[in-house]
Amino acid sequence: MSARSKKKQSIVIATHNLDKLTEMQTVLQDLDIPLLTLSDFPEIDSIEETGTTLEENSLIKARTVYKITKLPVIADDTGLEVDALNGDPGVFTGRYAGENATYKQNIDKLLLALQEVPNEKRTARFRTVVSFIDDTKELQTEGLVQGIITEDPKGNKGFGYDPVFFIPDLNKTFAELEEEEKNKISHRGLALQNLRKLLKDSI
Repeated sequence: MSARSKKKQSIVIATHNLDKLTEMQTVLQDLDIPLLTLSDFPEIDSIEETGTTLEENSLIKARTVYKITKLPVIADDTGLEVDALNGDPGVFTGRYAGENATYKQNIDKLLLALQEVPNEKRTARFRTVVSFIDDTKELQTEGLVQGIITEDPKGNKGFGYDPVFFIPDLNKTFAELEEEEKNKISHRGLALQNLRKLLKDSI
């Protein structure tokens, strides 16, 4: 089989975030289809997220990469929605403290915004929307998990806001969970599991 043919049977994961990429590859590994990354397409720079919803931004990323590669694409957009902040940071989750903010800077800004908010009102949810595009269809699936924002970071696993996103039923933050345990219950894991079911029926 030629390299060209192999590439045509692949799916591109449309993210430059290496932590997110690793998580997505782990959940999708049993699809038995080669997974390409944006590192395989250096001509694709950062993709501007101009949408006002997770659904729009997820599709923008998927459509942009599909237009360039002509290969099936999986893209996601994730938002942390904090009730005491009227749903913020929402679509700005990854750049809450600025366009090139670090994970720590985003967490610090979040905790500062919530410093006067009591524990029972620090409820939040992580929501992920995943989009899939190929030659014949566009699909979207969603995953959601409820939690509470802690007053201090806990745990050293995961990435992003994981150290301050507490799951009451598990009595742990996402950053205290092993990768396999997190992927079973996380917003991104659930969205990808839902997509994986659809893809197994159609590819």
